[in-house]
Amino acid sequence: MPVDPWGRRVDYLRLSVTDRCNFRCAYCLPPAFADFAPSEEVLSDKELVRLVSVFAGMGFRRLRVTGGEPLVRPGITGLMSEFSRLSGLEDVSLSTNGSLLAGLAGALRRAGLKRVNISMDTLDPARFAGITRNGRFADAWAGVEASLAAGLSPVKLNIVVARGFNEGEIPDFVELTKTRPLHVRFIELMPMGETGFFSEERRVPLEEMLCLAGPLEPVRPEAAPEGAGPARVYRRPGAVGTVGFITAMSCGFCDACNRVRLTACGMLHPCLDDSAGVDLRGPLRAGAGGPELRALVAGALSRKPEGHRMLERAAAGGNPRFMCQTGG
Repeated sequence: MPVDPWGRRVDYLRLSVTDRCNFRCAYCLPPAFADFAPSEEVLSDKELVRLVSVFAGMGFRRLRVTGGEPLVRPGITGLMSEFSRLSGLEDVSLSTNGSLLAGLAGALRRAGLKRVNISMDTLDPARFAGITRNGRFADAWAGVEASLAAGLSPVKLNIVVARGFNEGEIPDFVELTKTRPLHVRFIELMPMGETGFFSEERRVPLEEMLCLAGPLEPVRPEAAPEGAGPARVYRRPGAVGTVGFITAMSCGFCDACNRVRLTACGMLHPCLDDSAGVDLRGPLRAGAGGPELRALVAGALSRKPEGHRMLERAAAGGNPRFMCQTGG
C-alpha cells in the first residue's frame, strides 16, 4: 500500500468521471457557469479503466466515483461494471446529487456498486430548488428511496451546512436516522471556487452543529457504517442510522488523510486544496506504460502536503478551482 511522506497509508482514489453537472448549487458553481472541459479532453472509458487499474495495482483498495454529477456521463453503468471487475479493488462507491438515481440504482447495484452518497442539503422543496437553481427535491428523494430498495448500503446523505440557509434543518435530518437506515453527514462549508457563497459568517463550525443535532452518542469505529471517510460518527440513542460531521475547516482530519483525487481530464491532485496536480492524461495518451504511470502517481504522493491551507486561501479569496473540476 502506498505511503506518503508523512507516514499516512493512501489507498483511496476519488475519481471524477465528468466535470459536468445538471445542478448549479450556489456553493459550488456560478449560475451561468458553462466552462466545462471539451469532450476530447475528458478521459475515455478505456483510459479511466486503465488508470484505475494502475492505482489498484499499486495498492489502492477503495474507489469513489464522483463528478460533477457522475450519472450524466453516458454509459456510467457499464463503466461502473468495468471498475468493479478490476483486481485489487475492494470497495466501489458513488457520490451523486441523486436526481437521476431513481432510474439507475438497480442497474448500478447489479454492476457492482456497493454504496452511495447523495447530496441533500435541504428537505424543503422550495429551498432545494433555490440552492440547486434547477433541481427538484422529489427527483433527489426518489433516488434515496431507489437506493434503499436496490440494496445499496450504506446510503449516506451529504448536507453542506450554511448559516442562514439550512442550519435549522439539522434536527430534521437527524430525525430521519431514527427509524430508517440512513446515515446523514453534515459537511462544513469550504472555500472552493469563486462562487461568492463562502464566508466566515456562513460557516457553521463543528461545535455549533453538534449542539443543533441534539443528544448524540459516539459510535465506535468498528460499528460505524462502511466507508473510509473522515466523518466523526454519532448516533441518536436507539436510532437505526447514524449522524456524522465532516469539518475540514474548524476541526481538520489531515493527519489521517488516505486519499487522492483524479479529475475527469486526468489531473491527479494529492490534496483537495492542491493548486497544481500531476498530469496523467498526457503521458497515457503518449503511450506511457505501467511503470511510467506508477512513477507519476508515486511522484504525486511524494508531494502530498501534511495539511491543507484552506483557511489561508479563504482569507485570500479561496481556491480558484471549482469542486466539479476537482471531484467531490
